[in-house]
Amino acid sequence: MKQRTWPPGPSEGSRFTSLSFSKLHDKEKRSRFSIRAATTTKSISKSSSCSSTPPPPTNDAGDFSMLPFDILTKIAAPLSLPNLQAASSVCRSWRDALQPLRESMLLLRWGKRFKHGRGGVKANLDKALDSFLKGAARGSTLAMVDAGLVYWEKGEKEKAVGLYRRAAELGDAVGQCNLGISYLQGQPSDPKEAMKWLKQSAENGYVRAQYQIALCLHQGRVVQTNLLEATKWYLKAAEGGYVRAMYNISLCYSFGEGLPQNRKLARRWMKRAADHGHSKAQFEHGLALFSEGALLKAVMYLELAERGGETGAGHVKEVVHQQLSATSRDHAINQANNWRALPATR
Repeated sequence: MKQRTWPPGPSEGSRFTSLSFSKLHDKEKRSRFSIRAATTTKSISKSSSCSSTPPPPTNDAGDFSMLPFDILTKIAAPLSLPNLQAASSVCRSWRDALQPLRESMLLLRWGKRFKHGRGGVKANLDKALDSFLKGAARGSTLAMVDAGLVYWEKGEKEKAVGLYRRAAELGDAVGQCNLGISYLQGQPSDPKEAMKWLKQSAENGYVRAQYQIALCLHQGRVVQTNLLEATKWYLKAAEGGYVRAMYNISLCYSFGEGLPQNRKLARRWMKRAADHGHSKAQFEHGLALFSEGALLKAVMYLELAERGGETGAGHVKEVVHQQLSATSRDHAINQANNWRALPATR
């Protein structure tokens, strides 16, 4: 019987890995050196920190007056007059740099007077356009958009689109929306560019753009139909005060399109749209009140709807009148005469 010996012979492999003494020695030397070096460095840094004086305080606050004028005017281009006046009061250099934009606000005001015949002047579209263009030349995106609208009304759509683009590229949400709609209505249309600019405008909080995106998604215009996404944009625009979106989100809740059917929310949004002056919503709300037996309120909303162009509301109103006394009818009409629409976002 072959016996094993300990330690194993040269032909047998060891089950332990030996550590070279020289390597161990080198490692120990390096360790000792590292300890000494760390100790020395620590003592040096300690003595250095004790003897050194703190650096003098520096003032890193930015000097806004040094902002380049071209950047400043681009930032301020979409500002309204109150915000522009506030920016002009920051410092003298800002006041000087924003002088052209303040002038553009005056030109914009005169342009609106000429366009709508207000402020003691007669309506004159050519003079309005001239004022808007002068304001646009001074950098106001508001004037660019209004000049674009006039060109669009005059049928000069290429000039209108050019002005919308200038305003859009400067960050004006209305210009972005109008540019997107222009691409939707173009011959041929450009869906990609349209949605690009509409989304930028919508993300900047412009409710009309949010509504336009919802319409495209709802009706499958230039994009694939997506009722779930459409209702999200309708709701966002409605909450932002856009009346058409209020009416449409009411219909979505009523029929369960893109949202769970909810009669209560449907009625709530329909009433909001009616109270903000939407004639179809006034007709629908009047019918609902009639079915519930609230005849006086029904007559008021039906009267408002008829005045808004809903001829069917007049026929229903006559049916309701037959169930009311002359005094009640007069009272309901008087309420309609004194009614004022709630302010809405355009």
